[in-house]
Amino acid sequence: MERASAWQSYDEGQLQQLEVLCTEYRAFLDRGKTERECVSMVVSMAEAAGYRNLEQVIRDGESLKAGDKVYAVCMGKAVVLFQIGKKNIEEGMNILGAHIDSPRLDVKQNPLYEDAGFAYLDTHYYGGVKKYQWVAMPLAIHGVVVRKDGQTSSVIIGEVDDDPVIGITDLLPHLAAKQMEKKASVVIEGENLDVLIGSKPLAGKEKDRVKSNILKLLKEKYHMEEEDFLSAELELVPAGKAREAGLDRSLIMAYGQDDRACAFTSLQAMLDTREVEKTACCILVDKEEIGSTGATGMASRFFENTTTEVLDRMGEYSDLKLRRVLAGSNMLSCDVNAAYDPLFADAFEEKNAAFAGRGMTFSKYTGSKGKISSNDANAEYIARIRTIMDNAKVHYQFAEMGKVDRGGGGTIAYILSHFGMQVIDCGVCVLNMHAPWEVTSKADIYETKKGYEAFLKRM
Repeated sequence: MERASAWQSYDEGQLQQLEVLCTEYRAFLDRGKTERECVSMVVSMAEAAGYRNLEQVIRDGESLKAGDKVYAVCMGKAVVLFQIGKKNIEEGMNILGAHIDSPRLDVKQNPLYEDAGFAYLDTHYYGGVKKYQWVAMPLAIHGVVVRKDGQTSSVIIGEVDDDPVIGITDLLPHLAAKQMEKKASVVIEGENLDVLIGSKPLAGKEKDRVKSNILKLLKEKYHMEEEDFLSAELELVPAGKAREAGLDRSLIMAYGQDDRACAFTSLQAMLDTREVEKTACCILVDKEEIGSTGATGMASRFFENTTTEVLDRMGEYSDLKLRRVLAGSNMLSCDVNAAYDPLFADAFEEKNAAFAGRGMTFSKYTGSKGKISSNDANAEYIARIRTIMDNAKVHYQFAEMGKVDRGGGGTIAYILSHFGMQVIDCGVCVLNMHAPWEVTSKADIYETKKGYEAFLKRM
């Protein structure tokens, strides 16, 4: 059942639509390199499309009815959108769910130190990374600093042409014989992912003169004292913009496409769906890369609590009705899969691999080895999905992530399935997944957005 390349089916109009969407996608990646930045963008885009803040609706004592659109935010790092449908909400919702966190380096709470005339920031890596991929490349700082008086400063350093960048040093090949004998997992130790941020001493200081100069610069620009690192969230990410890749410009190379490829396409599908029969929902969450934990992860009660508030504003709330709404819902767990890479063919089972350019990828199950920690979608649900995608002329494929005993991965699907709803994983396939620079096909971005929109309208 080999699938044809989606590129072969496009006419001029579709190619133009594809390029417009992918231009917007690259801009989304550039402006949303952290969860906070993504949520801020989502709110702006949602409000421009007519969505109202649910918190304000509640404060004003307003009710919700068919056609109304609302959103809610959790701690600035997760967001959920609802469009109320014509059908009784007790029949369930159609839900798109993706995550907006990506592997990165987080600055520790006591990070700044000086050694041998250099100033460094100590870091802790976030999510599954190959640590050696993060050295000897330009990095940028994104995040917030919250001072004791409650004032917040947003920080972005390294993204415009005249900004300085920072980075992690590596050992020259001439002296690296012992280093090269190590396993790849320990070529660079986690505690050695310290970022070089300066070397100029501050005049008049006797000790830690370079560190003192860095603190002086931080105070001048961000009104920040060293103690303020304690209440800062600073993330180190690859510096630079998303780029078209390949001489034919058919690919996109950028940081954070796992899982912002699916977050963006989910959001665009939600915003472009003007009217729905069943209530539509799009939830974009944090912490998936570390197990969906915490208040802003999918395992929290944020989604359930917000759905409760929506039902209350509709005059429909009861605990029984909430359970019926959730159990009667259908969900696409929108997350990336691994694209088949012929240079690493041994890691894949080719008949059941995802191929770049062949459309959105569905995975009946994820997990690892014996389907551990997976959601395993029902055959009946998959049949309905196939019908919807075929009728909407969406290019799609089915795949699992690598050979059975090679590993695997999971998404938020199993968490939503706890409510009893129908769930299946699907999204864009990615080369270089979890590397600082990941690669996707423009065709897959386009087809995935089409597929999500068809799901909201036709399920």
